[in-house]
Amino acid sequence: MIRRNITRHYFYIGLALLLLLVHWGSPLVAAGKPERITVDYAYYNPVSLLLRDKKWLEEEFAADGIQIRWVQSLGSNKALEFLNSRSVDFGSTAGAAALLGRINGNPVKSIYVYSKPEWTALVTAKDSGIQTVADLKGKRVAATRGTDPHIFLIRALADHGLTEKDLRVVLLQHQDGRMALENGDVDAWAGLDPMMAQSELNKTVRLFYRNADLNTLGILNTREEFAEEHPDLVERVLQVYERARNYALAHPEELRRIFALQAKQTEAVAALQLGERTDLSSAALDAPKRKTIVEAGLALQQAGVIPANVNVIASADELIDTSFTAKLGIQ
Repeated sequence: MIRRNITRHYFYIGLALLLLLVHWGSPLVAAGKPERITVDYAYYNPVSLLLRDKKWLEEEFAADGIQIRWVQSLGSNKALEFLNSRSVDFGSTAGAAALLGRINGNPVKSIYVYSKPEWTALVTAKDSGIQTVADLKGKRVAATRGTDPHIFLIRALADHGLTEKDLRVVLLQHQDGRMALENGDVDAWAGLDPMMAQSELNKTVRLFYRNADLNTLGILNTREEFAEEHPDLVERVLQVYERARNYALAHPEELRRIFALQAKQTEAVAALQLGERTDLSSAALDAPKRKTIVEAGLALQQAGVIPANVNVIASADELIDTSFTAKLGIQ
């Protein structure tokens, strides 16, 4: 009787396990890959707009049953928020913003350069008396915290002997900062293309301070956890990104058309941002690009934005992962 009960006991355990496997069969088989990859698109990342238009990521992963979900990032700060909250698997930021995020505990990995832009400058109204960075003392300046325009403002102030304490920084998202300047609610704006280019062409503003060397790179980031769990998927995403970047280089007019359509901008804005202020020629995070990010971090540390006890170089090493582009032979 005891043996029969034991046999029956194990029979029911085995049956339960079998039913569990049948019920959960598909997810268990698919446990090694996600059902969906979430990628951001941003008007400051023209390659992402081309990818979204062409649907090449959707084509790449269709046979795997993996869906592609697109989420718009309105700035580096939003992309970093999405990455930190696991709302996206790939997010577009500026290099310095990604470094700040990493230092502040956001476990992101910078894996690819989508552009080398001059996408920010200090902007004021056309008839403003502001002519130099020094003229910002005591003025109201709109900026989006944690983005390249904000970092550009901090570095520009430091280069001219000022800090944020010498003026009033009004924290607004990029589009709202532009509107605040045009409405006279602020005296200046740390601008970002394409909004900056649009206002410039409308002749409502002046770019009174430009310095291409203070603009950091356009970086594609992924979540550290995602890179560790799905390195093959990261490689495939970058392969498709690289296809789009090379296509953009070969078809600049089509890129401008797609950009204008998706960003709801004119061809003139597209030509100014993409034709004159965006370099798509190199995607690898090589030593010179790494140096650009490190120098931005060191400048922010000198300005007091990054604590003095932070090892900026070590943080950059933790942030930057060149293994994927190296493996794929991306230059």
